[in-house]
Parts: sequence; structure tokens; C-alpha cells
Amino acid sequence: MGAGHDAVAGELARRARADGHEPLVADVLGLLPYGLGSALRGSYQASVRHFPWAYGAVYDTFLRSGPGHRPSGVPLARLAGHRLTELADGFDADVVVSVFHLAAQLTGHLRQRGALRVPSAVFVLDFAVHRQWVHPGNDQYLCLTEDAAGELRRGVAAPVRVTGPVVPADFLAPAAGAAHWRRTLARHVPGRPPVLLSAGAWGAASRPSATARLLARTGYLPVVLCGHNDQLRSAVTAVPGALALGWVRDLPGLMGAVHALIDNAAGQTAVQALAAGLPVIGYRPLPGHGEEGVRHMAGLGVSEFAPDEAGLLSALERVLEAGPERDLRRDRGRALFREDPLASVTALAESAAV
Repeated sequence: MGAGHDAVAGELARRARADGHEPLVADVLGLLPYGLGSALRGSYQASVRHFPWAYGAVYDTFLRSGPGHRPSGVPLARLAGHRLTELADGFDADVVVSVFHLAAQLTGHLRQRGALRVPSAVFVLDFAVHRQWVHPGNDQYLCLTEDAAGELRRGVAAPVRVTGPVVPADFLAPAAGAAHWRRTLARHVPGRPPVLLSAGAWGAASRPSATARLLARTGYLPVVLCGHNDQLRSAVTAVPGALALGWVRDLPGLMGAVHALIDNAAGQTAVQALAAGLPVIGYRPLPGHGEEGVRHMAGLGVSEFAPDEAGLLSALERVLEAGPERDLRRDRGRALFREDPLASVTALAESAAV
């Protein structure tokens, strides 16, 4: 649905290719008939950009974990069943890996019916596992943390393995482009510590201009990732002392040049920051999975959660101060990256072949 899922799929495919396998990446929304996938993506994008409370209501109805009946994603997902089985058979796939919850519902449904003849693994990308990731038909689950694994084991009998997140190797190494970004930021507003604000690929965030204005007023250089949202970029550009950026290709370099990330979704940008050793502060998270994920990250001790403006400024002071607490938080974040999920996927395919 968002660029984070695409990034993980792309990185897994790159690793598979490097190991001598042949990957094929397919968007489950593109497999839905009658243009349903495009409509679903469009409505989700509009809601998180303009009506986040509406997405919060959808999350509470369909996705939030807990007691009580919730509608299943299977009726929608199974509309893509024929196209997925056709694709898997035609490609002669050995294993199918889902990195989006609707895909996990589809593969679980097909495996349970015997329509998908190869095993299915689900790589759960959220720190807070919601119920639409879970389907008893899938063969294997991979997740980010032990807490997530505990949630999954309560809902499925399939093996659950903690691998940690997936990011390109550039985020785990010294960033070659950091020096260029330092010069660029210093030219914009000299002498101010740059702080990165992420609004995701769609530029969906709660009052990012107000946050940028607060940071500029208190002595920071707010650097706002506006993604593909030109309207947001124009609004942030109008904030004195702020720097608005569109889609950034050298994100490892930029993260190597700033002092902290202010995050609102606990998604791929946040785990990339953890890999880079960049302090993460959750602030004004998106309703639903964004808010739950931000709070779960903070509960793990790998990030901070700021409930209000005063809390944000206080958290920034703490994460920017060198010392054992900052080092411990950074080490906890990097310790999440435990193993390559692709190794578990390959082992699943090999065991099924035997």
C-alpha cells in the first residue's frame, strides 16, 4: 500500500538475486479485479492525508487486536486468488512471501484450501501486530521483535521466527553521502542542529508545518521529508528557517548528516534510522497502526515518544546529549537486526521441496 512495503519487497528481491535465486515482485492490489486495488489505495491515501480520523475508525473496525469479532480481510483478498495462483504456477515459484497484510490473508486462504501448492511465508513489518496479518493457513511467520512473535504465536500454530527488520546495507555502514548533506544543510541555516521530520512517501503527517515552525523557533533546522506531496512541500517552504525536501534518493547520507528523526508511523523510515544509529522520536503519530507502532517502539527502549510540544523539545534535548543513555538506545536499535529473513524463506522452500 505504501512505499515501505515496496522497499522491503525490493530489498528481499535484491538479496534473493544476489544469492542466485530468481525473484518476482507482485503487488497484491494489482491482482484485484475491477480496479479495486487502485480504489483501495486511493481511498487509503486520501484518508491518511486529509481525514486521518477516518483511517483510525477503519483500523479500529478491521485491524485492531483484542477480544471481540472483527470483519475479516479474506473476502476482499480472495478476489485476487485466481491471479495469484496463475502467477505462482506460471513462474514455477518455490515459495510465496507476503510483506503486506492483505497478501497474508490471501496466501493463508489459498493454502488452507490447497489452491496454492507452494509454501507461504509472511514477513510482518509492523512493531504492533494487528489481526489482519494473522491467518492460520500460512506456513511461516517472520517478525521484527520478540513482543511481535508473542502476539503471533497466540494466533497461529505455524512457526514464528524473529529476524528483525530489513534495510539496504547502506544504512548499516558509514554513509558516503553524509559529508555532502552536512555542507548542504550548513549552507541553508548555519550553526543549527538539523533534525529530520518524516511524512512518508505520500507526505501524510499531522501538522508538519507547525512542528517545523516550533523547531525553527527553538534553535533547530527542521528538514522535512515531504515525499511526493508537492502541496506539503510548498507549505513547509513557507516556514522561515525550515528546509522542505521531496523524494530523497540518498537517505543514508541524509540520515548521517542530521541529529535525530521525528517519526509518525514506526515504518520503514524509522527502522532505517535505527540501522543508521540515528535517534528516533515518535511525535503526532498517524492514527491506527502508526500510533500503536510508535508506542511499541518506545516501549522497547529503541526510541522516544513525545506526547506534546514540550515533550518533543525535552526528548530532543535527551537524544542529542552524548552519553551512556544515548549509546544504549542506539545499541538496542541496531540489535533488532538479528538475521536475514531470506535465509528462513529459502529454508522453507527447500524443506517443502524435499
